[in-house]
Amino acid sequence: MRHLDFGTHLTPVDDGGLRELYRGPADLDRPWVRVNFVSSIDGAVTADGTSGRLGTPADRRVFATLRELADVVLVGAGTVRAEDYGGARFDDAARARRRARGQSDAPPIAVVTAGARVDPRSRLLTDTAVAPLILTCGAAPTENRDALAGAGARVLELGDRAVSTAAILDALDGLGLRRVLCEGGPTLFGQLLADDAVDELCLTTSPVLVGGRSGRIATSPLAALTPMRRAHLLGDDDGTLLTRWVRDRDH
Repeated sequence: MRHLDFGTHLTPVDDGGLRELYRGPADLDRPWVRVNFVSSIDGAVTADGTSGRLGTPADRRVFATLRELADVVLVGAGTVRAEDYGGARFDDAARARRRARGQSDAPPIAVVTAGARVDPRSRLLTDTAVAPLILTCGAAPTENRDALAGAGARVLELGDRAVSTAAILDALDGLGLRRVLCEGGPTLFGQLLADDAVDELCLTTSPVLVGGRSGRIATSPLAALTPMRRAHLLGDDDGTLLTRWVRDRDH
C-alpha cells in the first residue's frame, strides 16, 4: 500500500503509518463520527448481498486499523444480520496500544434497532469479548429487549418510537465513547448525513465492477449536500483506492 500525494512521490505505508494517517483529532469534547464503507468502481455497496466480496487486503488492513482506533463501532441491525457480526477482537499488541491511549481492550458494537430485532443467539452476543450495546426505543417489543438483556447485551431505550441521531450521540457521549466508527448500513449512514452528524468518511473503492441492483453507500428520503475535503489517498498494487474525507466546516 502506498500514500499518493499527487506529486512525484509514492510513499510505502506500514501499519504504524496507517494508524498515524487515520489517528483523528487528539482531544474531543463531543462524539466524532467516522463512517467506513467499501464500494465497487460502479458504486455498488454489496456483491451478492454482502460487502465481504468487495473487500481486498488493503481494505481489510484499514478496517482493522479503524476498529483499533475506535471507542465504539456503530452499526444498523440489518447490517449485523447480513454480515453476521461478532465482537471486535485484537491481538496483544493492539490491546496494549489501546490501553496506552486510555481505551478499553476492545470497542463495543452498538446496534441501532428501533424494534430491538437482533437474534440473542447470534454471534453479536455469543462471539464477543465485550457486551454489545442495543440502541432501541420504547416501542420495541418488551420480549425482544428482555431476550437481548438476558443474553448479555446492554439495552438502552433512547426514545419512544424511534432512535434519533441526537439520542444516539448523547448516549455514546454519556458513556465516554466519543470516537465513533459507523460501519453502516446505508440507511444509518443516510440518517447521520441528513442530521448533519458525519465528521468523516473513509471509503475504499474496490477494483471491480458489479452492476446489478445493489444500492449506494448512503440512502435517505432527502439529499443532504455535505462539503468534504480529502485528507489522504492511498493506493494498493491491486488497484484498490482508499480515501479519507473530512468534513469541511467552513462551508
